[in-house]
Order: sequence, then structure tokens, then C-alpha cells
Amino acid sequence: MRIISGKHKSRRISAPRKLPVRPTTDMAKESLFNILNNQYYFDEVSVLDLFAGTGNIGYEFGSRGSQKITAVDADFGCVRFIEKTAEELELNITAVKNDVFTYLEKTVLKANIIFADPPYDMSLEKFEQIPELIFKNEILLEDGVLIIEHAKQMDLSYLEHFLSHRKYGGSVFSFFENTT
Repeated sequence: MRIISGKHKSRRISAPRKLPVRPTTDMAKESLFNILNNQYYFDEVSVLDLFAGTGNIGYEFGSRGSQKITAVDADFGCVRFIEKTAEELELNITAVKNDVFTYLEKTVLKANIIFADPPYDMSLEKFEQIPELIFKNEILLEDGVLIIEHAKQMDLSYLEHFLSHRKYGGSVFSFFENTT
């Protein structure tokens, strides 16, 4: 994987093969950040990266100037890799080892942008819980965006707060907004 833009543009990051991850493709990530770039000043937003895996998305935000990034993953190896890489790149990323659903029930953190990239084979009911918990617990700030990456076979458009979706190959980004 590589960082698309910012101070670490074109920097390649190699994650250990043993990590249980499926990183967002460079093409999809570049398209996503083109969308976000038109809506946010990255140095002014707080970011919550759920099911963070390798930390791919967090590094991209950090490279573009975001200073408040929290990456949550249940896998200890992923959390250690994120901590090590963030330190090497001098990015302000806080890595948290926790089950995402437990974290969403208990956190007091609030974020402008929340990105969730759960395993594609996770049940639909679990996918539905992500926006439900985020909006119920008021984790997404006003005028913020929740982005859930999922397989193209899944449709989340019926969920409350759904805004739109974009397809990139076998992946889809579903966008949810908080305009309370």
C-alpha cells in the first residue's frame, strides 16, 4: 500500500503478511479522498478509523495534516503495527485495541469523519449496528460524515442517515451524514 497525497506522498508501507487485513485499494482510497477533499480541511478534522487494520486510512489523513486520529482494531498485531508506523511517520495517531462494537458503546470521543472498514463477510446485522451505535451515542459531530466500506453485494441505503454510495471495483463506500 502507499500513501496517495500529503507530506508522505508516494511513501510505500509494507504490512506483515500475518495481519488479518484487507487494505482499501489505492484506487478506491484516492477516489474517497478526492470526495472528502472538496468538503473538509484535513488539518481541522478529527478522524475515527474503525476496523483500522493496517492503519492505511489513518496514515492518509495524517499525511494530509489531520492531527486527531484514533484507530480502533481488535487485533493486537494491527494495533502494534499502527503504533510503530505512526511513530516512524511522525503522525498523531492513537491506536486502540478494542472490539469496535464495545468501543462504540463506551467511547466519549467525537469525530468529524468516521471511516469503518469491517470484514466483508461480517453479518448484515453487524453492519447495521455500526451507524446505529454511532448516531445513538452521538459520536459523529454535526456536519460530519460516516463512511462504511463494504462489498458491492451489500446495500445499506435503507438505513437512517444514509446519504449516498460510490462503487469502486468490488468495494462500495456508503456515506451517512449527521445534520441534526
